[in-house]
Amino acid sequence: MGVFVFLPLVLPLTAWPIARLAEQHLHPRTATRLLSAVAVVMALCSTLCLALVMVVGTAQLPGNPLPDAWSDPEVRAAVPYDEVVGKAAIPALCAVVATSARALWRHGRVRRRAHRALAGLPGTGVAVLPDDVPYAYALPGGRRDRVVVSTALLDCLEPGERRALFAHERAHLAARHHRFLLAVRLAALANPFLRPLRTAVAYTTERWADEAAARAVGDRRAVATAIGKAALVSRGTPVATLAGLAAPGPVPRRVAALLGPAPSVRPWPPVSTSAGLAAWTAAAGTAVSAMSSANAAVTMFLILRAATPL
Repeated sequence: MGVFVFLPLVLPLTAWPIARLAEQHLHPRTATRLLSAVAVVMALCSTLCLALVMVVGTAQLPGNPLPDAWSDPEVRAAVPYDEVVGKAAIPALCAVVATSARALWRHGRVRRRAHRALAGLPGTGVAVLPDDVPYAYALPGGRRDRVVVSTALLDCLEPGERRALFAHERAHLAARHHRFLLAVRLAALANPFLRPLRTAVAYTTERWADEAAARAVGDRRAVATAIGKAALVSRGTPVATLAGLAAPGPVPRRVAALLGPAPSVRPWPPVSTSAGLAAWTAAAGTAVSAMSSANAAVTMFLILRAATPL
């Protein structure tokens, strides 16, 4: 197994160049899907790496429930520096599980509380709440997906900008952007090296919804104006995995992109471009990470199977 078991922990560094270049040169839909897939695969691989190393570390602890043969020198020799990394992987993997579980619990709690707050309102696709605090966000799940907006925010927008607001939030719901946001959030918790991809996906999902809203209302300037106004007065969304018009991030870049021409749809950038080179580098890093994890998992399985008495 050798050092291959450690590669998935550091290979997410190969995805850093594509994070920024994808924002600038790829269509937001393509960038969101590409970055989310890279982040999820690399997070799963690095978590598997920690689990494999933890087996060796846990097997050496007295009173563990694992077979005694799993702590034999032949098994420990399969993992370099087993005494150090094996035991260090135990708290690391526990931290990954604990933080991921906490993020999922908080995400579910916020969604449940939001749906309970809307229980007495008509079952329409838009819930307008009489509130002095300006906000708007897309709330998936429950009996139906809903757009939640306060009267304070609607009062700040012109009729055309309101249409842009609703088109933006409906685009979030239609494309299931909350799933991308939750996936990259969990991936970043599993491996901190993936945080740049989480930030990039938070931006590209908003740009994806921006472009969808611009097509729906037929006025890119109205969408840009609505974003600018909402960002000035709104407090964003109640949780990072719920998308909204005024989500935190580089709002000036979103406005500038809407004031320019619509981005071209390209499924994959040419390798001769900087974005294409970064995309292929990220894809290669993801493939190597997956192969390293598979090699380490199969090797560890065969070693443990051979060491376990029948």
